[in-house]
Amino acid sequence: MRIVRVIYLEATALVVVLRSHDEGTPMPAIELSAGTIHYLDTGGTGPVVVPVHGVMMDGTVWQHVVDDLRADHRCVVPTLPLGAHRTPMRPGADLSLTGQARLLGELIERLELRDVTLVANDWGGPQVTAVERPDLIERLVLTPCEAFDNLPPGLPGAFAAMAGRMPGGLFVSAQALRVRPLRRLPMTFGWMSARPIPPEMFDRWIEPLRARRDIRRDLATYVRTTDDSVLEAVVDDLAHLDIPALVAWSDDGRVMPREHGPRLAELLPHGHIAEVPASRTLVQLDQPSLVARLIRDFIRDHPAAVEAGGAARTGRAPSRSAT
Repeated sequence: MRIVRVIYLEATALVVVLRSHDEGTPMPAIELSAGTIHYLDTGGTGPVVVPVHGVMMDGTVWQHVVDDLRADHRCVVPTLPLGAHRTPMRPGADLSLTGQARLLGELIERLELRDVTLVANDWGGPQVTAVERPDLIERLVLTPCEAFDNLPPGLPGAFAAMAGRMPGGLFVSAQALRVRPLRRLPMTFGWMSARPIPPEMFDRWIEPLRARRDIRRDLATYVRTTDDSVLEAVVDDLAHLDIPALVAWSDDGRVMPREHGPRLAELLPHGHIAEVPASRTLVQLDQPSLVARLIRDFIRDHPAAVEAGGAARTGRAPSRSAT
């Protein structure tokens, strides 16, 4: 493993305008085994970046990073059924962490994406996707996310898990989060970002939970069916993951322990680490230009292996399934 410590500080103001990246164009959707998944696709012929959001968020959390990367990369940003989705999944679908990690792999495969850089944040599911389907992924980027035994993560994770298991808990929580000062409590989203999450973005995230019983059902299913030891179970597989990996970790350990970043980079055979200062879990909101730069440089420094004929290689064998 090569340790590359990169430290930048971005002092620019964060301004969020919620919109479709293509004004007036509905987000495309694809029918997968669990149901309909909506996603943003910026198009283009550059390397593909698939950034993944966390629980009770949607793809808009990556908006500023995507706006930066789209000039020379194709960004495909799914909204998974983690509580901010707008189309309920089929009853009986496997919505556990492992089930949704497989759903993410299914989306990459069905969209026939090549030269894929998978980017995790907050939610640890992409680690399972990577070890189960390395044939689909050229590179892995881990920003602060669930790892090892940190599932559910920290105080916010414990609160969300309690709400998901309590009858009516998600409805009460979503209604309470309409009150903006409550969003900055440590047990909700106050420790998730160094700067307050823009209210328009947050309003968008909680609207489905507030308004739709079937969306609350999906999130409750995720909470109740996820095995809290699943990320510990894939540690050995991560240690044999034969793809380049960047760990871009926060210098704040309130939700995602600070030591987990270097530990992941040491564990991954081709791991590199970069520190993202003045940030918490949501590094893409706290330091969007830096995060985009780290992803762009990492892709540039680790070009895809190319098959005869010029196509990006996708020939790694799938790994064994996570338990």
